[in-house]
Amino acid sequence: MTENKIPQIPEPYWRDGIDFPEFKQLDGDLQTDVVIVGGGITGITAAYLLVKEGVKVALIDAGKLLNGTTGHTTAKITAQHDLIYDEFISHFGINKARLYYEANTNALNFIKNTINELKIDCDFSEQDAHLYTTEEQSIQKIEKEFQAYQKLNIEGNIINEIPFDIKIFKGLVMKNQAQFHPLKYLTHLVKVIADKGGLFFENTVAVNIERDENKATVLTRDGHRVTGNGVLSCTHFPFYEGTGFYSVRLHADRSYVLATKTNMDYPGGTYLSVDKPNRSIRFTPVDGENLLLIGGESHKSGQGVDTMAHYNALEKFAKDVFKLDQFDYRWSTQDLATLDKLPYVGEITSGVHNILIATGYRKWGMTNGTAAALLLADMALNKDNPYQTVYTPSRFYANPSLQKFFKENIDVAKHLIKGKLEVSNRHAEELANDEGGIVMINGTRKGAYRDTEGKLHIVDTTCTHVGCEVNWNDGDRTWDCPCHGSRFSYTGEVMEGPAEKPLQQGDHTMLENLTSEKSGY
Repeated sequence: MTENKIPQIPEPYWRDGIDFPEFKQLDGDLQTDVVIVGGGITGITAAYLLVKEGVKVALIDAGKLLNGTTGHTTAKITAQHDLIYDEFISHFGINKARLYYEANTNALNFIKNTINELKIDCDFSEQDAHLYTTEEQSIQKIEKEFQAYQKLNIEGNIINEIPFDIKIFKGLVMKNQAQFHPLKYLTHLVKVIADKGGLFFENTVAVNIERDENKATVLTRDGHRVTGNGVLSCTHFPFYEGTGFYSVRLHADRSYVLATKTNMDYPGGTYLSVDKPNRSIRFTPVDGENLLLIGGESHKSGQGVDTMAHYNALEKFAKDVFKLDQFDYRWSTQDLATLDKLPYVGEITSGVHNILIATGYRKWGMTNGTAAALLLADMALNKDNPYQTVYTPSRFYANPSLQKFFKENIDVAKHLIKGKLEVSNRHAEELANDEGGIVMINGTRKGAYRDTEGKLHIVDTTCTHVGCEVNWNDGDRTWDCPCHGSRFSYTGEVMEGPAEKPLQQGDHTMLENLTSEKSGY
């Protein structure tokens, strides 16, 4: 493989050519009806729903709107979330499995209807969604999932081939799903919200919440206060956990996308393999051509070792199946998964009615994120919603939640200890330009990156969340935590939580971070 086949800098296609509205940083205290933290699909959709009802909203984001997981998606709008319905029926019963399907189908229909109502040009098209396996041992999984479809009255059918050069043993179609350009859709909603009096503030970092029975106030890093009747936390990882212990109830997974323009006659549909490593296939129209998106290579964040190897694996797949070897875009993203694979949406802890959260979409955020917004808006308006009990963060199922709880936290402990014991044989002077890694400086473990101009950037590798040791991500030039998924730029600035403080020189202890006045714990 040569260097120029895969773009040097990761950048999602969705951001190309979009006229993003810009909003100022919050520079004082503010009173409103509802405070929304997080400018992705959930926060923006919830704001849209609320302003339509005459509610005053203020939405703040730590960076720029739509620059997180929503802006790095594959943008499938579907209720086909991998092999999930047979598992949900087994663990939660047919009624809750049906409610999950209904919530996501309603979300799809909401997006479709909103696009039609507002006449949004966002490349929306209906597509059948396909699961497939190339391994004989997975045939039974596909068949059991189809049986679950039948129990839930999901329109779908078994297939034995797909229209690509991929030999499959079995596949499963879910009919009448969709895809779109998420940023074209959401930037339109942002303009509608602003026109209706909704307020947006970018580069405004929320760090804590104070509340009583009647009001909730978001505290920002710059010392400002945003007070409302309630707070909706839509920040990927909850910036404020209360006593919900979300750090031990969520884990972060990362995945990768390559995209390239092609004049191939794409047959339609979206496709996802159920095998490991997984593969995702879809297209989107671009200037009379098709942009083919190849995704996959999921792994726990911070545990991918050589992250460029994941792009290389997708490149090989694209070359083998589609005869492609040049790519216009590459990007990666991460999302959070809960203990039982159902998102957490609702009261942050039972009885705390004026702090609501939404998290844990497991990479199916276009529908789950929209379903979450619909639920949060109803709860903020004191309306009944049939999906509240399905998504409630206060739930706990002994199977699978208990098993997953121990598994995930044993993994965290393993990486916490492993990172402390690892010693690097490399030294900073050995790094070439545009190369990073763990090095030893005066006998101490440090993170180092030498940029394209030859300047060396040194950081303490101890994550400022609970003290795990971060690893270098060569694909994105970031420092990623293997424990809870925090990500830092090569200069140490926080890019994704739950960490709030940048990487620094010197020691960081769990006690210091958990007892900080601005920690959110």
